[in-house]
Amino acid sequence: MVKKYLEMSAQAGISKCKQVPGSTVRQHTITSALSSRQQDGTESVNRMANGAQHMTTPAYKRVLLKLSGEALMGDDAYGINRATIERMVADVAEVSQLGVELAIVIGGGNIFRGVAPGAQGMDRATADYMGMLATVMNSLALADAMRQAGLTARVMSAIGIEQVVEPYVRPKALQYLEEGKIVVFAAGTGNPFFTTDTAAALRGSEIGAQIVLKATKVDGVYTADPKKDPSATRYSTITFDEAIAKHLQVMDATAFALCRDQKLPIKVFSIVKPGALKRVVLGEDEGTLVHV
Repeated sequence: MVKKYLEMSAQAGISKCKQVPGSTVRQHTITSALSSRQQDGTESVNRMANGAQHMTTPAYKRVLLKLSGEALMGDDAYGINRATIERMVADVAEVSQLGVELAIVIGGGNIFRGVAPGAQGMDRATADYMGMLATVMNSLALADAMRQAGLTARVMSAIGIEQVVEPYVRPKALQYLEEGKIVVFAAGTGNPFFTTDTAAALRGSEIGAQIVLKATKVDGVYTADPKKDPSATRYSTITFDEAIAKHLQVMDATAFALCRDQKLPIKVFSIVKPGALKRVVLGEDEGTLVHV
């Protein structure tokens, strides 16, 4: 549009000069000046286009998003809050539209946790299997919300319930990701005594994710609990060794050790902050990056 306007301005200036006798020199000068303006305007448009493209170029090609089950509750005391899950799906859709291959591991704490007070007196393995089934329920709810939003999602379970969801098979998961589908990994690792944080670290390593995005209710890792200490400051980046030395709770110890051994970085950010997921994927200063 700018280019067309400058071309019209140049032609108008030349026509005007032609009406004045003996204005050949002036005509040449004005033509040169307007040509220069036209070139500058075109370069400005190109710079703006390149800048916009740079702003929407994702920093990662394949990521694993870890969602906590509690995050699905919203303001409710239990279960799945519909408005909350729809908002999460909208954030996921923004990232998917950037061309990022996205896999998700979701917890089950909004329904049942093996280490919750409700599991007291139960055999730990039995309680953990119940927790795995809770993650399957959350995964089905998330995939259904994605379907209604026009996204294609596939739920893959670490425990065999083929009438409900397909079993986790690594080559199949990789194929889905390459096809642009969103893969939701359910049932944790399929083993008791392991958390969904560990499942996120494991699946992220298996699928070759470039980063694990840990979505929490806090926008990063702080020097202290920001709710208790107003002077607490957020770390922009921190190494695995520094986090261990300072006893910062990023993930559980098993998951954290696996990510460190596999040199798989972790980004901790707030899932309740609008647009935070997209900013993380674009490589902006959002949350805390834990790296080797």
